[in-house]
Amino acid sequence: MTAWAAGAVLPEAEQVAEELARQAERAPFEVVWTHQGDAVQVEVRQKDVPGEYMNAPGVPVEEWGVTFSGQVRVQWAKIGLPGSATRAAAEWSQESSRGSFWLGFLADASDLLAGTLDPDMVPAIVAQIVVPRLSSWCAVYTSDSGLGPLRLAYLWHADEARIDSLREELGAIRVPPPERPQTVSLTIGDSHVLAVPLLARGRGLGVMLLGRTDRFPDDIIQFAEDIGRRAALAMDNARLYAQQAAANRALQRSLLPPDNPEVPEIDYGVVYEPAGETNEVGGDFYDLFRAGDGGAWRFAIGDVCGTGPEAAAVTGLARHTLRLLAREGHKVAHVLGRLNEAILEEGERARFLTLLHGEITPTTRGMEARLVSAGHPEALRLRPSGAVEVVATPQSLLGVFAEVTFEEDIVQLNHGDVLLAVTDGVTERRSGGRLLDDNGGLARLLAECVGLSAQAVAERIRRRVQDFAPEPSADDLAILVLRAP
Repeated sequence: MTAWAAGAVLPEAEQVAEELARQAERAPFEVVWTHQGDAVQVEVRQKDVPGEYMNAPGVPVEEWGVTFSGQVRVQWAKIGLPGSATRAAAEWSQESSRGSFWLGFLADASDLLAGTLDPDMVPAIVAQIVVPRLSSWCAVYTSDSGLGPLRLAYLWHADEARIDSLREELGAIRVPPPERPQTVSLTIGDSHVLAVPLLARGRGLGVMLLGRTDRFPDDIIQFAEDIGRRAALAMDNARLYAQQAAANRALQRSLLPPDNPEVPEIDYGVVYEPAGETNEVGGDFYDLFRAGDGGAWRFAIGDVCGTGPEAAAVTGLARHTLRLLAREGHKVAHVLGRLNEAILEEGERARFLTLLHGEITPTTRGMEARLVSAGHPEALRLRPSGAVEVVATPQSLLGVFAEVTFEEDIVQLNHGDVLLAVTDGVTERRSGGRLLDDNGGLARLLAECVGLSAQAVAERIRRRVQDFAPEPSADDLAILVLRAP
């Protein structure tokens, strides 16, 4: 953000940097620009080089010279900014009469404010936009959700050394919540103070205090009011986005198991990752729960078509239906038939669902699994020898056909066998024109996991999915691994 202060002297600063670099000794050097409030200092630093002489820069500078700090030789030149922060604001007011400067300033400010959806970042951006162009310092006050007392969210001063003392002075005053931009009578050093309300969609979100040593011209007040409107709208948008994201995270958590259960005699591992930074609720889910009073456990991993509230509704319906019918003693195939009916009864809100559902029971040889794969990616079994095979017969996905009958596959998992189930966020991970599961790619990855625990298998698959392509995945990812100990 220093560019807002240094932009007026950018050509001179670049020329000074070039001249200092030309005068550097034939050795590695570092170019450093430092914003010093009312000036920009350009330095060329070199280690272990001689020479205490340099030519004067070809552009007007306030000071220049050569200094040494330990073994570092520094050639430097200080370029004054267009007056102090106050004079810069006055110059800005004069320039704005030509129109293009003001339009460019507003356009840049709008771009910066639109570039974040973090509510805590907006006050920081606002303060650094207006200082020093409109004022010597800026304090942005906000209230939680637009209600309650105002609190200082961010403070910025053209002279960074004065920020702490200014913060103390502001802490001793009560900030008025104005309804329009107005100069207020506050004792804050030698500053005239302008209070600008932050109003968006008819709600007050806070106030912006601007301070400078002379009075605020009408043009500056107009500019501050315009920035305040844009800042308030950006702040409100960021808050709405944050609230929606929090609601979606809460909804997503409600669609997944509350915690990982303790499953005796079974080693299991799970990985779940929603896609990217999207604000949508994902359609992937998994579950692992006790089937009843016996020793059997049920598991499920599914993927609802689409994202958002409609997909979440089907996800919730599926998860709760599976648990309820399992506790009532219904077999795996019958549970899927009932779930298919329930989805179709949703009518236009229905979404089709791929699901792998099964029941696992410990045995003397390991464990027995009764599976139904309803349109889901293939379930794979890994033998201790490294052999990998498909263990579930593909059947109709859910929510499409009313008349469908499901059949169970019975799979024996001997000691050390691993059962892997994933959603299409794994199998359809794309890199250019290739998919991860092309030519049995997932089976080859699983074959490398011999001897690993269930969670280690899940984590290795997750890492391989991430490494398969440089860009972030555009789909949710769920992995469920069961291993017969």
